[in-house]
Amino acid sequence: MRCLVVDDEQLVRELLESTIRQIPFLELVKSCKNALEAAATLQAEPIDLIFLDIQMPQLSGLEFLQSLSKPPLVILVTAYEQYALDGYTFQVVDYILKPFRFERFLKACNRANELFLLQQSALSSPAEKPSDFFVPVEYSQVKIVTSDIKYIEGLGDYIKIYLTTANKPILTRMSIKAIEQKLPASSFARIHKSYLIALQKVTAIKRDTICIGEKELPIGETYKENIGRIFRG
Repeated sequence: MRCLVVDDEQLVRELLESTIRQIPFLELVKSCKNALEAAATLQAEPIDLIFLDIQMPQLSGLEFLQSLSKPPLVILVTAYEQYALDGYTFQVVDYILKPFRFERFLKACNRANELFLLQQSALSSPAEKPSDFFVPVEYSQVKIVTSDIKYIEGLGDYIKIYLTTANKPILTRMSIKAIEQKLPASSFARIHKSYLIALQKVTAIKRDTICIGEKELPIGETYKENIGRIFRG
């Protein structure tokens, strides 16, 4: 992965540069002292992963992220724990507190690499055109845009559809198996008898859970092997 470091402290930049060079699947492209310099680099160079500080002059790391229409994968590296929730709002891969240990840094990079390989696999696979569909909600039919789905929760005869474009989930009378058949298999996966996720919305993978933003969803025992294959290629 081609990486960019963005931090206003020279000593931190040097530490990040040194640590990145120890990880075989990372390639350091540039180290920037502020967000404006980073923005110029993104326009000139293909970047897969940003190691980003939050508190910086002129433009904070979160403000910088907000300004990007299609940001690369991002790992926040900061001394301020209170911004963790804000960070996950932007679907960052991980949130590392300074000072950090090498093994903690490597763990975050492994997560980023898993997501990067998943993205590359999706790009190289034959395109499967996602089709939008309608679901019954009370006395109307509501259109569901497939690309907006984050995850789906099964509740017996009902499901809740969580979308990027709505604060509240869509509740409709349908089984999770029935809606699974409406969705492209290359873009969605069952991780539990009650949960179906959009693979591109995954922000972190843990031993027994998958994170979509700040939401942690359990991985069922019978689904672990398949999930392992998906995310490890």
